[in-house]
Amino acid sequence: MDDDRRAFLTDLLTTPSPSGYEAVGQRVWVDYVREFADDVWTDDYGNAVAVHEGDADASIAFGGHADEIGYIVRDITDDGFLRLGRIGGADRTVSKGQHVTVHAETPVAGVIGQTAIHLREGDEESHDDIAEQFVDVGAADGDEAHELVEVGDPVTVETRVRPLHGDRITASGMDNRVGIWSAAEGLRAAVEADVDATVYAVSTVQEEAGVQGAKMVGFDLDPDAAVAVDVTHATDNPDIPGKRVGPVELGGGPVVSRGSANHPTLVELARDAGRDANVDVQLQATGSRTGTDADAFYTSRGGIPSLNLGIPNRYMHTPVEVIDTADLDAVAELLGAMAVGAADAAPCSVDI
Repeated sequence: MDDDRRAFLTDLLTTPSPSGYEAVGQRVWVDYVREFADDVWTDDYGNAVAVHEGDADASIAFGGHADEIGYIVRDITDDGFLRLGRIGGADRTVSKGQHVTVHAETPVAGVIGQTAIHLREGDEESHDDIAEQFVDVGAADGDEAHELVEVGDPVTVETRVRPLHGDRITASGMDNRVGIWSAAEGLRAAVEADVDATVYAVSTVQEEAGVQGAKMVGFDLDPDAAVAVDVTHATDNPDIPGKRVGPVELGGGPVVSRGSANHPTLVELARDAGRDANVDVQLQATGSRTGTDADAFYTSRGGIPSLNLGIPNRYMHTPVEVIDTADLDAVAELLGAMAVGAADAAPCSVDI
């Protein structure tokens, strides 16, 4: 990954973008894709779209979701502490003891309180629900806290992007900044190849709140095909229950899903593109649902042929998600190769 692409990824990861409050993060993405797209626009809820206008009567969209999980201020106590609600699938087992930012009119630093181990009962090792946890912003009382924050302000965990050994990096919010990074770089590859198909790069909102942005974009764009790029569980660390998911390896390349929303023509297009571009792909079974924007795209309008393309990710929905940047480079290259083949693959329809 070159320096410009790495800087773009870092900018995305360090810009807070909780579901329903994605505007600041979307500006980072829009500013970047504007350098090479033919046109860029946003809708009323903040979904962002960039396009390469091709000559062929075929179109494909590469999408990721801009939003991350987090918390929201639901109450301010008389003592000056903030009670929390979830944004998306926030994990109660890793929330306590974390540095957070309350995104008020002026950002406010805080911590999610955790009773010291010395003061807990010996059998008191269960995890409190998010609704029972609280943020300490240092306020002396409720009046002081009300001067700093309001009910409905979003809260995110402090993000640190740290390199690990080799090509691996760790940060919170890989889910799914790596997806919108990939969509942008897939579009760049399509532009550089001047592909025949029209190619959209999409950065959706509110995926963690129920794939809401993808519902809007799928209806509005109505492309011939859509590829939802999102993280998927890497299963190569010691505590993964192998009977539930897998196998997916970090550094093993993009993950092509099969089953449910994943249209056979797009599965074939992805696998052929991998062979053409010399990109190794992994396969993943999704018998009922993908849990990604693909689930919204494929039921939009009369049905948009869709594919979930995965990026291996360890420790999803924690502050220490781990990815391999070689997988990101491979995803971008694979999307570029899929864009080259998109016109020939259209129309996508099941042969009956």
